Amino acid sequence: MQHERLLKVLVIGDLGVGKTSIIKRYVHQVFSQHYRATIGVDFALKVLNWDHKTVVRLQLWDIAGQERYGNMTRVYYREAVGALVVFDMTRLSTFKAVLKWKGDLDSKVALGNGTPVPAVLLANKSDQRSLCPKLPKLEKFSREYGFVGWYETSAKDNTNIDVAIACLVKSIMTLQDDRALRDATAGRTEPEDGVLILPRFDYDTKEKGLSGCSGCSSLKPRDGDND
Repeated sequence: MQHERLLKVLVIGDLGVGKTSIIKRYVHQVFSQHYRATIGVDFALKVLNWDHKTVVRLQLWDIAGQERYGNMTRVYYREAVGALVVFDMTRLSTFKAVLKWKGDLDSKVALGNGTPVPAVLLANKSDQRSLCPKLPKLEKFSREYGFVGWYETSAKDNTNIDVAIACLVKSIMTLQDDRALRDATAGRTEPEDGVLILPRFDYDTKEKGLSGCSGCSSLKPRDGDND
């Protein structure tokens, strides 16, 4: 018998950094240069056969970057368990906005114990590296500001999209499993979120570009898990 896990993940960042392109590439394996700006919010669903006992239904919520929608985000953030924070490597202003988005995330949603939800930093549009301004070292930056990992990504070239999201999902599920274990130790007959199972990974070192993920760099779901 398989158990289903529903995970709501936010995709946040300034307007035009490639949030919609990342979601379309991950969910539908397509890329277009002509996506219109997301107005308000949109979401897509990806079903992962995580292991032989677990099906993950991953909801990716695409949050608009326009400032005028900022006061709406608390509703959309509700019940989120993780986030991708995206910036455009070719526009320094979008990198400077990363901490604003991370702070917004941390102020509006948290885990049951009050700690921030896991977040992965995506330096998108790595296919345009020649246009990139000088950035600080993302390994140090991501660790200092509480990201569980970071990746240089390209929706156009399909660089590091799958592995970055796998890193985030692994972090989310590990935290949920730790909570289930604490619940069981405390004497509960069933954890709040049902039966929780640790994910399985194979190692894949073929992803292009730079990346860093606490405990899960270059990890991907098993073959066939992203069909």
